[in-house]
Amino acid sequence: MEEMISAQAHVIGYVVGGGLEANLQVRLTVPPQDVQEGSFVVVDSGGWRFYGLVTDLQLGSTNPRFADEQSEERLPRQLAELLHGQTLYTNLAVMPVLMMERGPELGTKEYSQWKDLHPDEAKPITVKTVPSHHSPVMLADAADIAQIFGTDNHAEIFTIGYTREQGHPVCMDLDKFVKRSSGIFGTTGSGKSFLARMILAGLIHANHASALIFDMHNEYGPDSSSSDTGAAVPGLKGKFGGKIQLVGLGAGTSFGKLNADLSLEIAQSDITSEDILLLSQALNLNETAATVLAALERDFGTDWFNAFMRMETGTSEQDENGKSVPAPDSVEAWAGASNVHPKSALALHQKLGRLRSKTYLIADPATKGLKAIIESLEHGNSVILSFGKSNTELDYLLVTNLITRKIRDHWEERTEAFHAKKDSKVTEPRPLVVVVEEAHKLLNREMASQTIFSTIAREMRKYYVTLLIIDQRPSQIYDEVMSQLGTRISGSLGDEDDINAVLSGLPGRGALRGMLSKLQAKEEALLLGWGVPMPIPIRSRRYDDKFWDVLLDDTKGPKTIDEASRALGFGG
Repeated sequence: MEEMISAQAHVIGYVVGGGLEANLQVRLTVPPQDVQEGSFVVVDSGGWRFYGLVTDLQLGSTNPRFADEQSEERLPRQLAELLHGQTLYTNLAVMPVLMMERGPELGTKEYSQWKDLHPDEAKPITVKTVPSHHSPVMLADAADIAQIFGTDNHAEIFTIGYTREQGHPVCMDLDKFVKRSSGIFGTTGSGKSFLARMILAGLIHANHASALIFDMHNEYGPDSSSSDTGAAVPGLKGKFGGKIQLVGLGAGTSFGKLNADLSLEIAQSDITSEDILLLSQALNLNETAATVLAALERDFGTDWFNAFMRMETGTSEQDENGKSVPAPDSVEAWAGASNVHPKSALALHQKLGRLRSKTYLIADPATKGLKAIIESLEHGNSVILSFGKSNTELDYLLVTNLITRKIRDHWEERTEAFHAKKDSKVTEPRPLVVVVEEAHKLLNREMASQTIFSTIAREMRKYYVTLLIIDQRPSQIYDEVMSQLGTRISGSLGDEDDINAVLSGLPGRGALRGMLSKLQAKEEALLLGWGVPMPIPIRSRRYDDKFWDVLLDDTKGPKTIDEASRALGFGG
């Protein structure tokens, strides 16, 4: 067995102690510079292979005196090196994560018997025991990485980066990724936007889910340039063409040199009291606003906003007794008739005036923009919404919440119809990923309970809708929302609270904290959570022309006769 191990991989050490909770201790037999924190290692013990991460390197000595004395200055070089080899050493702390049964040595009678009892291919499982003392430890090779993370299939198994030491590809299953909400985090300049664009490109290319991208800074649709290097940065529209629909908020919104495929104008009747209460902080609403809004919806139904904004303020007329009373079309007259305090109604009318001036809020839009967006997503396209000049926090809060609420209602209805199976023509809803930048503005502790996004994070995966949140301050996102994120991808973070937020609720977070704090900006990321089999730091794939050449390479061709026939137009 030892000869087989040596032939397959380079042994870097052997197990000398430790445990599941305290990590394994590995005596290093190669120079410490050959191994880094975060290295992916494998340990063979009996019929099992263990997979783990290096979380620390510790210098030690058989006697403190040998570490204190510089023997190379008083002894010949060869003798000093021999002494160092016997008295000074380096231990690795290895966090075991997964284990997989390998059975007896390949080719033996015992292996054949074992294989008969285990006909199915072995799968890695969560580690439940420890390897034996002196079990050999090796750096994982390309086959080990592929065994755990899969092999890029030019579809849903997508290469997201490479191991930092040997450069072996690390893949992510995009179908699994979209089944739960996820987050991409990192400080400004850490490369999180490039990571997000890369993953979205993989999702769109795999064509297993649609994406609705709320693009605050016009980064995802059109081609742009890097703020640091000035190099060209390809946009998604130029690469995917008709698979991407560019939607501008309001008439005249453009995407740089590209025109919008659709201008989104929102009917005032689509605004609900929930949408307004979401803006309580942005509009500085007082506590009585909810009472006034409830009365408006009771009296005017879905037309309440338009009706309220048409009312005059401060107008009066003479009654039959010559007394001055509020004019019939005034806010004060309506408030009196509806048993609402006039000053509260006037205050709300004044503050909602900020919304009346929004050019994208129309009493009677010529096109059904929201319906068109939903239909485009259902038909397999992805939608990028640009806010154009309407890019204030007020615009972002109102529009993202309103559109997402409509989508939530539609996908719930579609899912329930699909499960009811009353109509054979009703197909399974297409998975949808809602991409939200600056997520802490919508999902902080004060706002989370009011926005639709927290509902999506908690409940909507059963309705085929999940979130992808992108943010530089994960510590400001509500804890309950963070706990619902299945996959977390983080670039470098400098703030201790942000690091703790990304690692919250994950096993081994104490050991992972050091890895996350030492990531190289723009080059490295840490993959964590439900969407990947085990945590691993990677060297990020570069978002450049090579990435697009590989992703869109269709020269691989069909692999089966049926696929070839379909490619030529024959068959179903």
